[in-house]
Amino acid sequence: MGRFSETADEIDLFGLVATIWRGKFWIILAAIVSTLLGGYYAYFTAVPMYTSRAMVALESRQEQVVDIESVVTGLSGDQASINTEVEVLRSRGLAKKLVARLNLLEDPEFNTTLIEDDGFSLRGILGGLRSRDQDVRKPDERAILESTINRVLDVISISNVRQSYVFQITAVTTSPTRSADIANELARLYILDQLEVKFEATEQATNWLTERVSQLKTELEESESKVKTFDAGTELVSAEALAALNRQLKEIRDRVGEADLAQQAASETLSRLQSAANTGDMATMEAAAEDRTLSRVYDLIKQGSAEDDAFEARYNQILDRAQLDKDRAQAQMDALNGSITDLERRIGKQSADLVELQQLQREAEASRLIYEYFLGRLKETSVQQGIQQADSRILSEAVIPTSPSAPRKSMILALSMILGLVAGTGAVLVREFMQNTFRTAEELEQFTGYTVMGSIPVIPAADRTKVLEYIQQKPTSQAAEAIRNLRTSILLSNVDKPPKIIMSTSSVPSEGKTTQSILLAMNFAALGNRVLLIEGDIRRRVFSNYLNVKNTVGLVSVLSGDASVDEAIQRDDRMGVDVLIGEKPKINAADLYASERFETFLQEMRSHYDLIVIDTPPVLVVPDSRVIGQFVDAIIYTVKWDETQKSQVTAGLAMFESVGLKVTGLTLGQVDAKGIKKYGLGGYGSYGAGYSGYYEN
Repeated sequence: MGRFSETADEIDLFGLVATIWRGKFWIILAAIVSTLLGGYYAYFTAVPMYTSRAMVALESRQEQVVDIESVVTGLSGDQASINTEVEVLRSRGLAKKLVARLNLLEDPEFNTTLIEDDGFSLRGILGGLRSRDQDVRKPDERAILESTINRVLDVISISNVRQSYVFQITAVTTSPTRSADIANELARLYILDQLEVKFEATEQATNWLTERVSQLKTELEESESKVKTFDAGTELVSAEALAALNRQLKEIRDRVGEADLAQQAASETLSRLQSAANTGDMATMEAAAEDRTLSRVYDLIKQGSAEDDAFEARYNQILDRAQLDKDRAQAQMDALNGSITDLERRIGKQSADLVELQQLQREAEASRLIYEYFLGRLKETSVQQGIQQADSRILSEAVIPTSPSAPRKSMILALSMILGLVAGTGAVLVREFMQNTFRTAEELEQFTGYTVMGSIPVIPAADRTKVLEYIQQKPTSQAAEAIRNLRTSILLSNVDKPPKIIMSTSSVPSEGKTTQSILLAMNFAALGNRVLLIEGDIRRRVFSNYLNVKNTVGLVSVLSGDASVDEAIQRDDRMGVDVLIGEKPKINAADLYASERFETFLQEMRSHYDLIVIDTPPVLVVPDSRVIGQFVDAIIYTVKWDETQKSQVTAGLAMFESVGLKVTGLTLGQVDAKGIKKYGLGGYGSYGAGYSGYYEN
């Protein structure tokens, strides 16, 4: 079955180069236009710009006058600090001060509202179109100031010299003097700003520390008072005494375990003795008691030397003693448990008091440490205030440039040309990648997975009635040879069983399938075959545009029984082919072709003719082709060169595959001989200038 793929896994570099080469004229034209526009801008439109630079050095390691840490420390000199200072130089605050210092609000280059309207400018034209009595609102002073600041920021650039603490302040304006003034003044404002920031920060720190020290002193006094009050009102033991109580509690718990074992043993002994007594058997009672005296009495009873009362009295003594042991063990357990409860209560109370006291002591100690720290910082800040110095210095002032730095005309021309080449190449590639049709047989074959049997060029005939005349008058033309090539491919598609009934179809109308069918039938007849050409596209019926049709009856009349085959078939002597034209059906055409009469008709014609060529409707338009395809030996699918959409071909072939039909091969129809030269030979049919000697067009 066919397989469809619009994208390949690999990029065809040679294909890209070929595409660019085909569009070389458009690319060159784009480069020329872009270069001309760039030249016009560089020589006639661009305003000369002057660049001036001032250098500022960052003093990252400053020696303090006093040997204490400053409140506002010097810059560390790491990359983050350097980047921060660059942003400070770019800030709107410094730019606003710069505008005020240099009075840039009075400079038309920065305050655009001062530029007078030119009658030929766009502003003048738009102004002239406004109504005279329209009130045009002027921008307020703040908007003018903000616009001027934006303009100043646009002409200033700040950069850090690599691997150094040096900043480069660059100003680019239309005035050489103004460029130098802006760079120098911004450097001076930057250094003054550092001093102002430090003074303000030190003053704010001093005020805040004074207030904070006062608060911390009050908090410290309150914390110490809480400790004294709690210590005086609570009876506390030391941590060592509390640990001794915990050890005592552990020992008692160990004794509880021993007492519990003794109590359990006493209970088991009493239970055993009581169970034996309940049996009334002396032997059982003697064994359970495990008492020597009871054993001697039992032996005397067995010898007849003692009475049973002596045995019972001794056994009751043993029972009483076991009961006493059990009660004594239980009393000991109760006493130990009571001691544990009392110790746990005492330990819990003293632990809570000790924890609370320690917490109060820690809070008081923390308050004292914080108070001492802030008190020390307050003294340091008081000393630091008044001895601040800037973190930067001017390394070199900007000088007035003697020549403009822009525009760089040669670079503009070069970049314009490169931009034109890139834009032209991009446009050519985009146009090529958006191409959704087939231009070569290889492309069609690779996309569909079906064999392309031939490429049929556009036949240079004035109209359809002249097609046969052209082929007959020029039997060695490119079109005639292309039809012969297609004929050969069809006959060799199955050497063991050459097809006898051949169907021609396409995706949509006007792809050249009918012309191909007629010329193919004529070529088969030229080999001496008996050929029948059937107009299967009975919905459109265009055979009359090609042939001199005389009969008024045709395929529909034959299938309906209104006419015999001999009456309907007419001979075309120019082609040497029998022709069966189509008629307007009374029922749906697809139903007509699906009938048993049509299948019987084809089988009958198969025995009378060597080859039968059927021209059928486009597969995407009506289902007729898929119905007729059930009875034919070969299906030839025509695709119009550089016009039929890939999605249409995919859908058309898929419709055949959906009913179990395999297309025998494809043809690339109505190929433009001049256009295909740009895309190679296409595999089938050669249209290069080097082969012109083989054709007579």
